[in-house]
Amino acid sequence: MILLPRRCILAIAAVVDIAVHARPTPIAAKALAERHDLPPRHLETLLQSLVRNNILKGVRGPKGGYELARERRKITVGEIVRTALADTPDDESADVKSTLVSAVVAPLIEQASRELLGILDSTTIEQLCHSAQAAKVFGAKPATADFEI
Repeated sequence: MILLPRRCILAIAAVVDIAVHARPTPIAAKALAERHDLPPRHLETLLQSLVRNNILKGVRGPKGGYELARERRKITVGEIVRTALADTPDDESADVKSTLVSAVVAPLIEQASRELLGILDSTTIEQLCHSAQAAKVFGAKPATADFEI
């Protein structure tokens, strides 16, 4: 059972993919969408949210695309999830007027959400890149520099 919306999962996957592949040139949204079997327009709005929150940097031009805005060890999964959630419409279940929900169910879900975000806040993109490389998710590509000044 996955507890995060699809948008959050795609945001995490996109940032990890960009962290692994964006050197020496930025990753085009089209290439990223093809790798993850998504429509490019769907992904573009998500990528722009990540740019606005200083997680990714957009590079214009014919060889443009996206790259990390900061070192991958300084980007946490929690901040990516918060960015993706900020642009997600509120769920209609929040309008439930039930004493059981407000007194029992909602506090439990809030506690679980805090614990999940705590774990995600302590996980960096660098850790996920190492896990992806160890699992050979992208093939046997060697690790490269992830940030330039």
